[in-house]
Parts: sequence; structure tokens; C-alpha cells
Amino acid sequence: MEDHSTHTHDHMVHKHRDVQGGAARAAVFGVSDGLVSNVALILGVAAAASTSESVLIAGVAGLLAGASSMAAGEYVSMKAQAELVQRELDIERKSIAEKPVEETKELAAIYRSRGLESDQAHAVASAVMADPEVALEVHAREELGIDPDGGGDPITAAASSFLAFAVGAILPLIPWLLSEGNAAIVASAIIGVVAAAIVGVALAVFTERSKFRTALRQVSWAVGACALTWVIGTVLGTAVA
Repeated sequence: MEDHSTHTHDHMVHKHRDVQGGAARAAVFGVSDGLVSNVALILGVAAAASTSESVLIAGVAGLLAGASSMAAGEYVSMKAQAELVQRELDIERKSIAEKPVEETKELAAIYRSRGLESDQAHAVASAVMADPEVALEVHAREELGIDPDGGGDPITAAASSFLAFAVGAILPLIPWLLSEGNAAIVASAIIGVVAAAIVGVALAVFTERSKFRTALRQVSWAVGACALTWVIGTVLGTAVA
């Protein structure tokens, strides 16, 4: 006879992706930013510059400047966030050590607000407070709303952002390493559109949303940015021959 409870339990069990970490977000946005910003820069300069060398120099400069900026921004933001979290944890750790009764009451009040009876809430809070490290982790999550172990490494995040941006930025630059003029312009534009669509599909797979709509959104932003810079470049100068 089949154990229906086992089957029911199997159907109820499910796994979640780790959506708190910033690795996937940094990678997607890094590649997308590098692609859109550099293909727009390249086409804008191509519309205004008189030589292919100028476009190549601008593209390389855009890659290095953008990737460095992304890396620096990611490092500074993550470092500042980690320092703010650590400061709050230090304050909470000191309070737990010096005012355990008050902290126990505070935690019990949180559990009562979650629906536990007063005696149950106090019992659970007292059990948690018995271990200072467990108490710190629980207070951080329940009272401060932070994950004490949720921060990433700023250096790793900065390096990942640099590489992700560089990958996106180098794609529209490849035609200018192999060709020049209108052929390179068309190739950069095609690469930009195709790569933007691929980024959109990858993002859709990760978020389990419509691949077509997400890809169309990415392509629309890329085309809009490129069209704008092309028009500005054409107004400012002459197209590459």
C-alpha cells in the first residue's frame, strides 16, 4: 500500500534560490551596463569622429573607465554596508552583555507580536538569550532586520563587477579590432542587439519570467541609447568613412 503522506510531503517540499546575494545581480547589471554604455559610446564617436582609430581609443577608454568605476562603486558600497552592519552588531552585542533582562523582554515582545502567548514568548526568548552568540544572531534578524552572515566580500564583488562590465564592453569593440568604417559600425550595432537579447534571456531564466519580454526590454534600452548617441554624434561631427 502506498504511503500517501510521503507523496504529499514530497510535493510540499521545494527549494528557493538564494536571491539575497549580490553576485548574480552584479554580473547581470555589469554585463548589461558594459554592453549598452560602450556600444552607445562607440556608435556615438563613430558618427562624430573622422578616424577609426578614434573610435577604437574611445571604446578602450570607455571599457577601462566604466569597469573601474563599477568596481570602485561596488567595493565602496559593500564596504560601507558591512561597516554599518558591524557597528549595529557591536551595539547589540554590548547591550546583550550589559542588559540581558531588558533584551530578553524586548525579544519576548517581538515573539508576542508574532502571535505567541506571553509565557511562551518569554520561554523562547530566555532560551535564545542563554547563548550570547545565538542571541546576537536572533536579535540581528528579528530586531534589526539584518543577516549577520549575509554580507559578501567587497574585493570579490569589485573584481566580479570589473570583469562583468569588461565582458559586456569588449563585445561591440571587437569589430573595430578587425575592421573599420561602415562595416565595423554595422557589426557593432548587430553585436549590441544580439548580446542585449542574450542578457535578457539569461535574466529571464534566472527570474523565471517571459524570455521574449525581458529580451525585448533589454534590446529596447540598448537601441534607444545607441540611437540617441548616434544622433548626437552625427550632429557634432562627420561619420567614419
